[in-house]
Formats: sequence, structure tokens, C-alpha cells
Amino acid sequence: MVEKAGGVDISFNAVGLRNTTLQGVPLVDLKVNEFMAPISTHVQANFLTARHAGRHMAAKGSGVIMTVTSIPSRVAIPLMGGVAVAMAAEEALIRDLSVELAPHGVRVIGIRTQGMPDSGTIKEVFGLHSKAYDITPEQFENLITERTHTRRLPTLQEMADVATLMATDSASAMAGTIVNLSLGAIAD
Repeated sequence: MVEKAGGVDISFNAVGLRNTTLQGVPLVDLKVNEFMAPISTHVQANFLTARHAGRHMAAKGSGVIMTVTSIPSRVAIPLMGGVAVAMAAEEALIRDLSVELAPHGVRVIGIRTQGMPDSGTIKEVFGLHSKAYDITPEQFENLITERTHTRRLPTLQEMADVATLMATDSASAMAGTIVNLSLGAIAD
């Protein structure tokens, strides 16, 4: 397939996992398989995709691998299950891939987001957390919105715009780093 397409220039990795039992539950109440599900699924999927793309890109001497993570990678948030551990592992994977692939012309970067309400996955997550807090999903969204400097959450379009920029030569000095789309919830 890669040969037929003429190569791989950009790999955009945004792994999702249905969360109906994986978030909104205290860690001490999670079963091991529920805790491990996002860790094994997210990290393994990103590793396999990046490994395959990275091989092709390194052979050609150019390319960009992008992985979407989220703020639990850096901020302690209750009731996240194994998601925070998975996001932190993905960010470590980004750094490790970058140091190995950059000498071959391949940039590896991450995009760390805050909950994007126009994403169906995030709406599900908001519902799980609101149920755990005994508030409405709208109240939960307001709770996390208040943690941003701008008092709003990013959109999928904003993430797409940033990803587009990161894939261009205008961002060629960025490698092994995470682009922060948390609107200040994490102040880098």
C-alpha cells in the first residue's frame, strides 16, 4: 500500500477507546484489565503506527509523525483510570522516537489537547465524569472550561489547523516536543 501511494509523508495518530468503564471510577475500584486497557491500546497502536511509518520515512529521509495526547499526561485529574498513564507513556514514546528518527530526517511531535466538546469521544468522557461527580455533563464541561486561561475549550478545527502547521516546513525546528493546546490549563 505504501509503495503504491509513493511513500508516507505524514502520520497522524489519534487513538480512541470507548470509555464506558475506564473513566469515572476511582483507581482503587478499577479492575486490572480496565486500568491496562488504555495503556495497552493507546500506546501499542501509536507504537505500531509510528514504527511502520518511521521505517518508511527514515528510508526516504523525511516525514512527520504526530500523536495526539491529552492533559492528563501532565496534570493529576481524578477518575481518569489508566488514561493518564497512557498519555504520559505516549509522550515518552514521542521523545524516544524523535531522538532516534530525527537524524534520519523524520520529525516526531505530539499535540496535547484539552477536552474538545465537538468530539463525540469527549462528550462520552464528559458524561462519565459528570455521573461520577453527580453533576450534568454541561456542568462538568463548565468545570474544565474554567481551568483554561481563555475560559473556553479548543475545537477539532483548531487541532486540525495546528496539525497542518506542524506538518509543514514552517515548523521544521520542532522535534521531540509536545504542542500545547490546553488553552492554559497547562502553562508551559
